[in-house]
Amino acid sequence: MKRDRMAQLRSFWKEFRQVRFGVVGLVLFVVFLIGVVFEGPLLTYRDTNTRWRDMLYWTNSPRYAMPVWVNWFTSKDYAKSAVIEPHNVVEQTDGLRSVTMDFPYEYQAGRPPSDVLVDLAITGQVALSITVERPDGRTLTYTKQTSSSGSQQLRISVDQNLRERVYQMVASAEDPAIASARNPKQINAVGALFGKAQHGIFSEPEVLNGTYKTTLQVTLVGATAKLDRAQVVIAGGVSGILGTDGNKRDLWSGLVAGTKWALIIGLLTSLISVAVGVVYGVTSGYFGGWVDSLMNRIYEIFVSIPLLPILIVLSAVFKPSIWIMIIMMCVFFWVGPVKTVRSIALQLKENAYIEAAHGLGATHRRILFKHMIPQLVPYAFASMALAVPGAITYEASISLIGLGDATVVTWGQILFDAFSSGAVLQGIWWWIVPPGLAIALMGMTFAFIGFAMDTILNPKLRTR
Repeated sequence: MKRDRMAQLRSFWKEFRQVRFGVVGLVLFVVFLIGVVFEGPLLTYRDTNTRWRDMLYWTNSPRYAMPVWVNWFTSKDYAKSAVIEPHNVVEQTDGLRSVTMDFPYEYQAGRPPSDVLVDLAITGQVALSITVERPDGRTLTYTKQTSSSGSQQLRISVDQNLRERVYQMVASAEDPAIASARNPKQINAVGALFGKAQHGIFSEPEVLNGTYKTTLQVTLVGATAKLDRAQVVIAGGVSGILGTDGNKRDLWSGLVAGTKWALIIGLLTSLISVAVGVVYGVTSGYFGGWVDSLMNRIYEIFVSIPLLPILIVLSAVFKPSIWIMIIMMCVFFWVGPVKTVRSIALQLKENAYIEAAHGLGATHRRILFKHMIPQLVPYAFASMALAVPGAITYEASISLIGLGDATVVTWGQILFDAFSSGAVLQGIWWWIVPPGLAIALMGMTFAFIGFAMDTILNPKLRTR
């Protein structure tokens, strides 16, 4: 028995390999499966699944940063996002306690970063002194005092906090009339900080490459004061494999995290709905008579009800849930294989071995599940593969109009955030194309596999 099954599998695989688009679909499926299995190592941000909607988690990332590979196609490279850890840490305990550290940044891009931030976690009363030294020797200094009873996160931004200091540092390089007409609070501080000290530094700065050194001195006042963390964050124009969105979230991590939900939605919905549809269709065709008529009327009721409006209404009335959505799709998707299965069952029940089973006293359940349904397993697998794209598309459609489950990361949710933030109008293509392409590829994967299995298992479609 086992040898026969292995021989059948080998024969099926031999035929499947000859269907090229089926092999392509299988390769794509393996790629998606690898993405799910190795999700942890592939995620740039490990807590993406649980903190996708937590804006504090993405604070240190740049907003609307393009993918890093964009630099391959530009004459002027965008600055890459980076986190700089402290160097040359010196602690002093004579008198007041203090910590001094350097953050060197080698800047070699053709465009300035979006922002530069000093990110601190402090406790108690502290006094800060931040000095930024450019490659040409110009420096600026910023001081601040703060106090907190517990741990406090402090973020000092060049774009928001140091504009006047940057203006004072480079104003002498600009034409006096132009410099005096400029409002220090409205200049492009980051562009001026990374620009050459020459005319046009406020309007069209030419980048100054070299080593920028940020020196941080933290004076701790009192026994309870302490410095828990210090780092300098470069919010570049490019970040990660797929860039970031308007909420600073890493889109590559979102795409990887959404892969498992696409597979769960597609496979679980198709498995349940096709299993129910096959059993329903076989039962209807086997019993015939009034049972067949009644089951056909039920089928016609379900097949005539549009699913998408019902999903929209349920999602609007009740709290959106991915599991409720899967259940609702199963409730309506089962009608897909019924008619075909019923017609096959009408032919199968006339076979001699079914009549022999009746003669030997076999029960209806045994005939259905032992003799008839196993004959439909190949068709069921093909139907499952073809049903997966529809389930994924329905979820994406519901999420796209804002009625999806916001507690999970799905490709449809990413697209909804993109459209609601005006990504199309702003030309932020890297927020739209990757999730849309992923949905298309996932649908194409199972469509290819389903068509290949149908070609092999359906004698009418055989070409060999």
